[in-house]
Amino acid sequence: MEKIILTGDRPTGRLHLGHYVGSLKNRVALQESGEFDKIYIMIADAQALTDNFDNPSKVRDNVMEVALDYLAVGIDPNKTTILVQSEVSELTELTFYYMNLVTLSRLQRNPTVKNEISLRGFEKSIPVGFLNYPISQAADITAFGATCVPVGVDQLPMIEQTREIVHSFNNIYGETLVMPEAKIPDSELEQRLPGTDGKAKMSKSLGNCIYLSDDEETIKKKVMSMYTDPNHIKVEDPGQVEGNVVFIYLDVFARDEDFAKYLPEYKNLDELKDHYRRGGLGDMVIKKFLNNILQDFLRPIREKREALSQNIEYVYQVLKDGTLDARKQASKTLNRVKKAMKIDYFENDEFLKEIIAKYQEK
Repeated sequence: MEKIILTGDRPTGRLHLGHYVGSLKNRVALQESGEFDKIYIMIADAQALTDNFDNPSKVRDNVMEVALDYLAVGIDPNKTTILVQSEVSELTELTFYYMNLVTLSRLQRNPTVKNEISLRGFEKSIPVGFLNYPISQAADITAFGATCVPVGVDQLPMIEQTREIVHSFNNIYGETLVMPEAKIPDSELEQRLPGTDGKAKMSKSLGNCIYLSDDEETIKKKVMSMYTDPNHIKVEDPGQVEGNVVFIYLDVFARDEDFAKYLPEYKNLDELKDHYRRGGLGDMVIKKFLNNILQDFLRPIREKREALSQNIEYVYQVLKDGTLDARKQASKTLNRVKKAMKIDYFENDEFLKEIIAKYQEK
């Protein structure tokens, strides 16, 4: 069996460092591993419309922004198929058929859905399309025969629901759909990068993001305003490293060579942490250090993104070609599903033969 990945993002804004740490970095590594026969990355605009239905321009305007971010971080269209969800109509039809395999109460019990409903204030009035998201995601995953779906821990209930749908379909109609497995990040740091304000999650809606496309001055401003240890008031005060956002970011991005370049009085991050815990190390020092590191990290991504934006026709063609390729595969899956469900009336002459035989008997 082929090894196939499906993953993606909702185009509701530019991508940020949280996306990079939680998914983009891993996607590039999987792409370059040579371990997989096919990789699909989906710009999930149809799903984004379920809670932006009254502002479709927000979604439309960000499709290209997300595509630029993908290419800028190293997603290679020669190795990875990038597609736009709404342009693959087969996904909608698969969703419709799968809806018969899931109860309303099961959707409402999905922990991820319950949390998202609460975050968006949909408790009293839930759009059907939003509640239907787990089924839509099952269609996305199965349409491309994905065997592996990289997700965060909070998305595991969604994959479990997909597996339930696959099991039910195959049990009723015969072995047709591929059973996917979830792939979660190896470490907790990779699962969720906190926002610059110390919130548990970097989020566009909370305004606590460092975007991959931010310019140097914006990055510096955001780093210098980062949340640290509120009890570390004076330089000589002992400081707490655990839960300190600056040190969380340093855990992710700092390398020993960064110390040789920007902070040679320390050999590595452990020495820096020890000094901060003892006292005598100001927040401004560690913030300036982090700023230098992030500037070095984001500069090539930003420059590549700016160059791609000057050749937007190429990016458009990448999306168009990838979507056409994805439609071919989704169409094959849809044909298998309809055949298994015995609703492929006009694909061959079997249905005609059946009805001729039936009415000749009368």
